[in-house]
Amino acid sequence: MSESYLIPSASLMVEEEIKHSRFISFLFHCSSEKELKCALTNIKSEYPGANHYCYAFVAGDPSNTVAMGSSDDGEPAGSAGRPMLAMLQGANIGELGAIVVRYFGGTKLGVGGLVRAYSSGIKQGLTQLETETKLLRYPAKLMCDYHQLKDVEHFLTRCEAIVVDKEFTDKVLLHFIIPKNQQLQLSQELATMSQGSLKPQFETKF
Repeated sequence: MSESYLIPSASLMVEEEIKHSRFISFLFHCSSEKELKCALTNIKSEYPGANHYCYAFVAGDPSNTVAMGSSDDGEPAGSAGRPMLAMLQGANIGELGAIVVRYFGGTKLGVGGLVRAYSSGIKQGLTQLETETKLLRYPAKLMCDYHQLKDVEHFLTRCEAIVVDKEFTDKVLLHFIIPKNQQLQLSQELATMSQGSLKPQFETKF
């Protein structure tokens, strides 16, 4: 698995009319099925009375085949959700959700026409979607003296680590998450600063 991948940094909407039916496609950040369902609830309230609300999502990294799903929402099996999911998987973007709202216009499109229609807005949206790189970070901790805290936090920032908790007793216990490729650098920086007394504990190592 890659240690970084692209995720959406903004949501996007594409609207089309295809043979009198109105298709409104939404692309957005989605890190879980629960997040997808929340977005679906919001879209249903904003666009009431539509005939179908089809969706697909890849909630993990782009290669994750477990944290994903799709729904045809009443369209013929395989004509909406699956083609939408195929588009998302082909984009190599993680944590990505898609919902397509359809207002039926009276003309049946057939399965092939539906596949093209439900893929069309997603395809256009993916070319316009703004993304950012997500670094995978892993839990770690470090005990330091109070007078060392400022320097320690400086090195953590420099090594792209994020502090998630601090415990203050006679010393300071820092809980943080850090990319794998920065672990060695951080260890070396802290060892140099403290004559080898500061040793971070990494839960996941190379």
